[in-house]
Amino acid sequence: MNTKTIASTREAAADAILEAALKDPKVVFVSADSVKAARATKFAATLPDRLFEMGIAEQTAVAFAAGMASCGYKPFVMTYANFITMRACEQVRNYTGYTHLGVKLIGLNGGVHGGEREGVTHQSIEDLAILRAIPGMEIVVPADPGQTRKATFAMLDRPGPGYIRVGCGREPVLCAEDEPFVFDKLHVMRKTGSDAVVFAIGPVLRNVLEAAERLEREGIGITVVDLHTLKPLDSDGVKDLIATAKTVITVEDHNIIGGLGSAVAEVMAESGSGKRLTRLGLQDVFGVSGEGNALLDHFGMSAETIAETVKRALASLDS
Repeated sequence: MNTKTIASTREAAADAILEAALKDPKVVFVSADSVKAARATKFAATLPDRLFEMGIAEQTAVAFAAGMASCGYKPFVMTYANFITMRACEQVRNYTGYTHLGVKLIGLNGGVHGGEREGVTHQSIEDLAILRAIPGMEIVVPADPGQTRKATFAMLDRPGPGYIRVGCGREPVLCAEDEPFVFDKLHVMRKTGSDAVVFAIGPVLRNVLEAAERLEREGIGITVVDLHTLKPLDSDGVKDLIATAKTVITVEDHNIIGGLGSAVAEVMAESGSGKRLTRLGLQDVFGVSGEGNALLDHFGMSAETIAETVKRALASLDS
């Protein structure tokens, strides 16, 4: 696939919700003044009677959606990730988590890319950690727009609450169109060897794939793993891949505390793997404003830094 092709995870999610709603009259869209941000204008024009606008009131949106779910509807709430997971955290926990209602949350601006247009307040770098701690909450971080579409349909079929993290709306196409998406099963995207296994989530996988190409030219083979379903985690799959690798790396556009790196560390600790883990991501710091790819570079998630991290980790095994 051409990783230089850019599309929108936001549009992919919104279009999938509309497609589902055209087939199922129970599917509804709940907005917190987010129709345009969510790229849901087609939904609004096509099914205006099934779009419920709450205004700038995320807590109300989640509570309303929970009420709809309790009546047999299938609501999606789609707005900025940090507002869903922080401003409406109590409602997410008590009205969707504790009740195990089928409210599907879709969070925009996952990671640092939101800093390009809206700054630090709209960068969501804690959302995965927050939601991982809510019992029964399922979490998917798609790699690209095509996978986002498939994840949206997959999440709709799940019985309880769920969260899909999407980006700023300008994401690389990384997966083949006919590539299946299997909920709660990891996906090996590239395997050139077992010197290291690199687990990653979201669009930053493009940099991991580029790092794999760089390393292959230097005779270092790695396994690149898309761990798109963060919860429930494919723990058995993670353990199997760790067992065959010399060292383990995680890459996430999120704080390294509580997200992907923590999830993999938990599996490694409980399995007694004895392998070394290096976590790349935001090192317990806030984001900053700036262009998205430049921010990934700034926070140590460029292809070059990922490749150098793998080499350092392997060199440390010989020292």
